[in-house]
Amino acid sequence: MNQNKTDRNDIDDTPKSEAQLRRIMRPRRFALLASAAALSAALVTGGYMTHEFPSFASPALAAEAAAPTGMPSGFGDLVSKVKPAVISVRVKIDEDSRTTPLIRNDDSDDNANPGMGDDQLRPFLKQFGFRGEGAMPKRHEMITGEGSGFFISPDGYAVTNYHVVDHAKSVQVTTDDGAVHTAKVVGTDKKTDLALIKVDGKSDFTYVKFADQPARVGDWVVAVGNPFGLGGTVTAGIVSARGRDIGSGPYDDYVQIDAPINKGNSGGPAFDTSGNVIGVNTAIYSPSGGSVGIGFDIPAATAKLVIAQLKDKGVVTRGWLGVQVQPVTAEIADSMGLKQARGALVDSPQDGSPAAKAGIAAGDVITAVNGAEIKDSRALARTISMMAPGSAVKLDVLHKGDSKTVTLSLAEMPNESAKVADSGDAGRESGRPYLGLRVAPASEVGDSGQKGVVVTGVDPEGPAADRGLRSGDVILDVGGKPVANSGDVRDALKQASEHGKKTVLMRVKTADSAARFVAVPIAKG
Repeated sequence: MNQNKTDRNDIDDTPKSEAQLRRIMRPRRFALLASAAALSAALVTGGYMTHEFPSFASPALAAEAAAPTGMPSGFGDLVSKVKPAVISVRVKIDEDSRTTPLIRNDDSDDNANPGMGDDQLRPFLKQFGFRGEGAMPKRHEMITGEGSGFFISPDGYAVTNYHVVDHAKSVQVTTDDGAVHTAKVVGTDKKTDLALIKVDGKSDFTYVKFADQPARVGDWVVAVGNPFGLGGTVTAGIVSARGRDIGSGPYDDYVQIDAPINKGNSGGPAFDTSGNVIGVNTAIYSPSGGSVGIGFDIPAATAKLVIAQLKDKGVVTRGWLGVQVQPVTAEIADSMGLKQARGALVDSPQDGSPAAKAGIAAGDVITAVNGAEIKDSRALARTISMMAPGSAVKLDVLHKGDSKTVTLSLAEMPNESAKVADSGDAGRESGRPYLGLRVAPASEVGDSGQKGVVVTGVDPEGPAADRGLRSGDVILDVGGKPVANSGDVRDALKQASEHGKKTVLMRVKTADSAARFVAVPIAKG
């Protein structure tokens, strides 16, 4: 038995049996644990320890000291208030008319760039409308699907997910008391995965409201829904992150929660401790197909705007700027002389769009909308989409190194218009004294057009290959200057190098996409 030297005078060194030693040491060990628990409680409450702890503590005192302050003892009162507003949504779907699989894996090409820093994450993000037992039906077979939803008014308007009622031939809802009602789809919005349904014949449904303030990371959250058809299931956790981009669309801005949710929870609400809806359950991170405790919710602010339009018009109309944009990477920022890699880089304005009419050009960087800073291209898309067509907006723009303000009126977004382009940046610097390209005037090569130079050869070990350039690509300009031959390219590279640039910005058009910007390492002078 090892004793600290300062304690030896308190110990009787007379030989003792093992049982005697246990009796002596048991209260001493407990006192240490109780003191640690009391210290923890003092730190949690922000207080200072100004008293001396006793040598011994009772179990009741230890339990009281260990109990965290501010933590709810339970969610019973909250659940009893909000649970009657949550419904099970049951639909019949003609699978032959449906264009999406039973449970969509968000790993298709049109969902590139999940935005969460890990390309391995995207295949595990699932929308989780519950489709019976999940067996793939035969053609023209009617299948039954189940999801969740919640009433937002006493006259039977309810919110659910678009993917729950997509192509539904009939919709039924079951309330918490077991009553079954027929519902109709009022309107849907695929881009945000939201839908509004209406139950007729009754006007006194229990309903809930959307939260006025966004949830904070660390706030308690309670999810109620219909997982696996088990209606009225309640789980709890916290808000674990905000602003998540999971690659499901151009307006991703999900609230991440760690309350367990599963198939069938789609469209259900997540509540704060006041009983307000902070988000609509939509997707889960699921390596196995089941919940691992991480879910993603459409924020209340987004849902309120979308649902209001669906109730008023049955459809959602969005503001449209008319630009194809991409993020400003560190290399692009360096090549353009920017201090920070922020804003949305304009690849090209679309003909006849508000942006084109206002003089916004390829190579401009949009840094703010109505004074609010724009972090990246997705932030620009979300911001503009939440504005009504016809809205007047002021854009802060960097144009060839100079700041200016552009005022314009948004148009209405055409169907399936402007997608956000991905960055072509490969994220590393080569340091090679060449680009690794052979080029020829576009006017001299087949159907390549009259502008720019065509890439006729690429060194697979060169920096251009690292950035994804391929034979057949057309380089329209280099360093902000149009190029028509190899000499123009060399001159632009030389000038950029003389100005101390590590990379040069090229505008490149490929056979299968519109023009985009690519930052390529250049020779050092």
